[in-house]
Amino acid sequence: MSYQGHQVRVGADIGGTFTDVVLEAGPRQFSIKLLTNYSEPEQAIIDGLVKITDKAGINIEDVDQLIHGTTLATNALIEQRGAKTAFITTEGFRDVIEMRTEGRFEQYDLNLSLPPPLVSREHRYPVAGRIAATGRELIALDEVALEDIAAKILETGYTSIAIGFIHSYVNDAHEKRAREIISRLIADVSISISCEVSPQMREFERFNTVCANAFVKPLMASYLGRLVDRLNSVGAKCPVFMIHSGGGLISIESAIEFPVRLLESGPAGGAIYAADFAARYGLDRVLSYDMGGTTAKICLIENRTPKTARTFEVARTYRFKKGSGMPISIPVIEMVEIGAGGGSIGWVDELQQIRVGPESAGSEPGPACYDQGGEHPTVTDADLLLGRLDKDNFAGGDIKLSLEKSVAALESEIGNKLEVNAEMAAIGICEVVDENMANAARVHAVESGKELADFTMIAFGGAAPLHASHLCEKLNIESILIPPGAGVGSAIGFLRAPFGFEAVRGAFLKLSAFDPDWTNALIRELSSEAEKFARAGTPEGELNREVKAYMRYEGQGWEIVVNLPNRDFVDGDDEQIRCLFEDEYRRLFGRSLPGLDIEVMNWSVQASSPLAVVEPVTRVSKTTTLETDTRRDIFDAREQKFVAAGVFERESMEAGSEVNGPAIIVEDETTTIVTSGFRATMQTDRCLLVQRKTGVSNAN
Repeated sequence: MSYQGHQVRVGADIGGTFTDVVLEAGPRQFSIKLLTNYSEPEQAIIDGLVKITDKAGINIEDVDQLIHGTTLATNALIEQRGAKTAFITTEGFRDVIEMRTEGRFEQYDLNLSLPPPLVSREHRYPVAGRIAATGRELIALDEVALEDIAAKILETGYTSIAIGFIHSYVNDAHEKRAREIISRLIADVSISISCEVSPQMREFERFNTVCANAFVKPLMASYLGRLVDRLNSVGAKCPVFMIHSGGGLISIESAIEFPVRLLESGPAGGAIYAADFAARYGLDRVLSYDMGGTTAKICLIENRTPKTARTFEVARTYRFKKGSGMPISIPVIEMVEIGAGGGSIGWVDELQQIRVGPESAGSEPGPACYDQGGEHPTVTDADLLLGRLDKDNFAGGDIKLSLEKSVAALESEIGNKLEVNAEMAAIGICEVVDENMANAARVHAVESGKELADFTMIAFGGAAPLHASHLCEKLNIESILIPPGAGVGSAIGFLRAPFGFEAVRGAFLKLSAFDPDWTNALIRELSSEAEKFARAGTPEGELNREVKAYMRYEGQGWEIVVNLPNRDFVDGDDEQIRCLFEDEYRRLFGRSLPGLDIEVMNWSVQASSPLAVVEPVTRVSKTTTLETDTRRDIFDAREQKFVAAGVFERESMEAGSEVNGPAIIVEDETTTIVTSGFRATMQTDRCLLVQRKTGVSNAN
């Protein structure tokens, strides 16, 4: 405890446009947004830490802990900007990462475009040796050939090596022996092996994941090393922890070893932030909506737990098209990502239709209104022209916006091409963005078997509160929560995340041949691995353990996840496991399939520190309607015209204060737009509860 009896913790989130820094010391919370520095990403964290400790009146050396999430690894994969990597694999499997699964996500597209493999063919080295699916060695590893490969690698100057052999998830002896030989012959080279990075079935996904880990490992090791050195240089001697894609915290040493686990770290923090408020308000069905400067992310949260998956894709060549990207097999909080951030660029296609994204202006040069050289119209430019942003008070007044630059960009890129004025171009951009987000949310809900009208939206990120009301009109959602600190929600989420890790292993078992001793031994191994990483920040105390199995009916191609009892199994438990599987199968698909055997393909154990107990929030019962003399014309999508909206300072609103739309509620990191069909009420915990007015129907 280093400050008046309270631990001082800092969350830092590097996004594509902004870097958010949040400091908490007991009940006190301070935040700041800075433009992301692409050439030196750590600089924004250092600058933010210096400014935020000064703002809080705390010495920088009194910071006890810094928790960090970043998009750097993701960007490196998307831009193919990583280490010079060699891939050593089983003879006969050299082209797996290029052949993929041979599935076509667009059946009739003759010019189908796929992301190129991270490691091109001339950098892939096959070696003899074969493990069977049972784990038995069929052909011994050719160690002489491996020594020859090591010589070629040394001569060619690779800085990173990925090793992926067939069936190594069930027997890792060949991969570990190959690493031993290579590391003995080549000094100072980074080596990743698939049995440690992603020990799961399906060789394409596993090989691609280990290549991705190797590709970004030197880059992330260099960055994280610089970050720690820079923190020390300004007096911050605190330990640094990273949030991983599954929503837990790991040590910086673990992050350097397995940087592929960091790919969705920032968005994971946002989902945890939303889940925390879902728990406070007793909400069992929540749609998390995170819209920042580059992308928007949507996540379903049920029973206060974000939906998770064990694979996801990056670098999709077709936006929203599953199968068009590089698959990464790691545990991840499942989200839908849309290229619809504040910096997303609007343009006109060959059919004279307005499109938005996926390209973003980022922070360099940024939207045209930033007046830093950007010439393309963005969502932020459109919001400014439609009155939703204050040009003199953006980002707490740190960034002055140029309305003239926005008008020029909108007219040049869209207005002149469609023969409309700048205002109509801005309306078109915002309507396209809102419909893209609504459509993505609908599809995600349908795929998950959910009806969004039953959900409450929790909106955060710098741009989400600007668009949330109209998005809810499209989705028939009645209520929105805008939590305090919404503009830096992901960084706050880092401070709510537990220390935790999920260990996954591919291990085939038919339920008809259930062996409790084999199952218990496997789960103990996974528990030991998960607890080793989860103990990084919690050396003492009990860890929570969650056991899952990925199961399917015999003959099916894909599995569903089933939660298993957290205990040792005994003879006869196969019947309980069958019932758990069939209950989940019926929940997802409506009926079970009697008479078929059941297969377990993968197992996982998640170990995590207990979450802090949250105090439930009692919603205000008495309200006072606020009036204001300050008004600004904004475009109201419901009314399809400009209307006079009252302007309110969020900071000055007290519990029970109610604002009727159309209204603008301003704060330093974001702005909340309350459309004419909604009203907003300040709650006791400083959340804004935005609800549809009685008797008001949807406007789509």
